[in-house]
Amino acid sequence: MAAGPGGGRSMLGSMLLFTVVLSLQEVYRGKLASSELFTILGGFTSSLLFLFSLTFIGNLQESSGTKSSWGAVVIAEIIALVAASTVHRVCITTCFLFSAGLLYEMNKISGYMLSESKSKKH
Repeated sequence: MAAGPGGGRSMLGSMLLFTVVLSLQEVYRGKLASSELFTILGGFTSSLLFLFSLTFIGNLQESSGTKSSWGAVVIAEIIALVAASTVHRVCITTCFLFSAGLLYEMNKISGYMLSESKSKKH
């Protein structure tokens, strides 16, 4: 199944946002590691990298005709955790926790959107 008309734009947008967030995170690495609050913020920005990379990987898989699975989640999480480790070791933990929350919310939104699309067809 090919991705819809917005799939290419979503893939490009997520890759651009990933690049911008990663670049800003690396530029301000020293500031993000300077205090506890900024370290938590560093974990949150890394979890945004998880969100953007998961969107990119999922759209890439859909456009190639394969179904997205937990493998995409694991790969996206590894990418985000490696990026978090360049800032501070505590960022790894906070990134994992924020990413788990984002994944839970994305799953809820996905289920809601799927049920809405099924109800409109009937």
